[in-house]
Amino acid sequence: MIRRLVLVALLYLLAFPALAFTLVDSKGKSHSLAQYKGKWVLVNFWATWCPPCLEEIPDLVALHEDKKNNLVVLGIALDYKDPKQVLQYAEQMMVSYPIILGDKSMAAQIGSVPGLPTTYLYNPEGKMVAYNVGALKREAVEKYISRKK
Repeated sequence: MIRRLVLVALLYLLAFPALAFTLVDSKGKSHSLAQYKGKWVLVNFWATWCPPCLEEIPDLVALHEDKKNNLVVLGIALDYKDPKQVLQYAEQMMVSYPIILGDKSMAAQIGSVPGLPTTYLYNPEGKMVAYNVGALKREAVEKYISRKK
């Protein structure tokens, strides 16, 4: 029953255009889906205490830095007590993509976050085309994008 509900919810999300979102990163820069039109946008929800989240960070950095992918990564940190700890951790992990200090209302702009990590992928037209709960691998994202070109 739960699987059926998740599948229905996912199909619903895929059937309609993505909600416009505007997020402000830790450096005060705004990021909106509209400003990245023409690029793939990967939105990743994560937490410093989440082992699979931390495991996927190097792959997300590589995706963001590889310009041939035409992709931007936005990392949204959730479930933290001290913002400074999040930013220090991101610096230690050499995260090159924007880090947004998020909360439930910010997450609601994107979609459901049933577990961490949760990732949404938007195509260059701004439509949400993929959703993943659990650790993500660089190769899987690159393969998906290359099939859609």
